[in-house]
Amino acid sequence: MYELLFWKYSEGIYLNHHEVYEALIEEQDVEGLEQLPVTVILNRISSLFSKWEKVDDNSWKNKEGKGAFQIITTPQSIRIDCYGTEGKAMDILVNALEEFKCPLYDPQVPERYDDMNE
Repeated sequence: MYELLFWKYSEGIYLNHHEVYEALIEEQDVEGLEQLPVTVILNRISSLFSKWEKVDDNSWKNKEGKGAFQIITTPQSIRIDCYGTEGKAMDILVNALEEFKCPLYDPQVPERYDDMNE
């Protein structure tokens, strides 16, 4: 499994990314994060992956190749667990969340890919 996590800081807020990640994984509310339009984001992902089989409301699998992913949401975050998902499909997910100004935090590295990184 490869985990992708997305959230959006409130303007002027900059927190320790790994601490934010740990709080969000525990489904805690984090002061300084924006509420996300979760339903709109899920609809966007669903449209981008319309050729994939939608297993349930938050899970998709590739009918024509390898890969699957599941989305776990909180009001402040979108977590995507990828199972054998190819990099190209993960790029589509990352780009979709960038449309909502939610850059990727990659806990495997760990690094957040936003404008505030030096």
